[in-house]
This record gives sequence, C-alpha cells and structure tokens, in this order.
Amino acid sequence: MKQHWRNVRPYILGPLIHLFARLLGLTLRIQAEGYDRVRALPGGKIMAGWHGRTFVAAILFRGEGVWTIISQSKDGDMQNIVFRGFGFRTIRGSTGRGGARAAAESIRVLRKGGTMAFTPDGPRGPTHVVQPGIVLMAKKSGAALIPVGVSADRRWLAPTWDGYLVPKPFARCLMVFGEPIHVPADADEATLEAARRRLETEMTRLEEEAEIKVRRT
Repeated sequence: MKQHWRNVRPYILGPLIHLFARLLGLTLRIQAEGYDRVRALPGGKIMAGWHGRTFVAAILFRGEGVWTIISQSKDGDMQNIVFRGFGFRTIRGSTGRGGARAAAESIRVLRKGGTMAFTPDGPRGPTHVVQPGIVLMAKKSGAALIPVGVSADRRWLAPTWDGYLVPKPFARCLMVFGEPIHVPADADEATLEAARRRLETEMTRLEEEAEIKVRRT
C-alpha cells in the first residue's frame, strides 16, 4: 500500500500543489529588480537562486519557456508536474541519477541561447553552498551566470533542509538580479573555484539585500 501511494502520489498531489500555487500567485505582488537587463543579455543565461526560494521564481517566470533541471525522484515527478504547469521546460536528472545526461542536454540548450533557472545548492544541499556543476556548465556552454536573491515580506518557512519559503497571500515579493558572471572557456581549476565562490557570495548578498528591502516597505 505504501509503495502504491509513493507511485501515485506525484500525480495526485502535483496538480493540487500547482493549483494552490497558481491561486496564491494571483495574490502576490512581485517586483523584479534588474530582470529587464537580464532578459536583454545576448546568448544563454543561467539564473541561479537558492533551492528554498523557487516558489516566487515559478510565479515570475511562468509562461516564459524557461528551462530547469528536476531530479528523477518521486518528489521530482511531483515538481515536474508543478513546473511544467507553469510553462517551464524541464530536463530530468540530478547528481545522484541521470546527472551527466541532464548536464549535456542543458549545455546544448544554453548554447542555443536558452535561459535556465538553476538551484546550485540542490537537490540535497547543503543549503547556501554552490556546487561546482553550475560553473562547469557555464564554462562549457558560454552562458552567463546570473545570481538572484529572493524574499517576501510575509511568508511561511517550511521545516526542511532548505527552509523552503512560501509567501503568504497578498505578500510583497522581491527578486533581485545581480550582474552577470562569465566563466572563460579555458578556465582552469583555480578560475572555476574563484567563479564558484563569487557566485555563492553574490547569491547570499542579494538574498540579504532582498530581505532588507522587503522589510523597509
């Protein structure tokens, strides 16, 4: 019985979560600082935000054909239903399963000028630590890394490893988009690590900036 529920759960809960998120999203006031500048950048782009802050991004990017990577787990099946319902294009895979294929497919998408939303501390954490895969992806694709900070003035924080943020109805939400980070095609290990640290620092700084700004208004 438990196994049966695990198998069918994504297809029951996924549409319900999507409906809840869509209805809640209609009440939110989302401000996106710097997003127009990011949209205007030529070539592929990887928008990088922390795993616990994807709810607001899903609402902002709905219907724009943004790509994202979702794990091949049962929870990933549920997330896939939710994100595809918002018009995302998804690639299935993670560090534990299907990661190499997902990375190769993502690089092809980015080389063609696609835009990806990526959570570099997922899918298992540790939270707020950038894993090296995103930097390698930027190197091989030539895509710009765009750090993003997200907050909401009124929210629930789930008791999960990433402290997942769900805005309360009628919350004011803010996404702050940072300056692009470019990784050279000939980057060595030291250069890759420097880019990884810079991205991690900027993502943390922008999240702190977003937190301060939503509290001031």
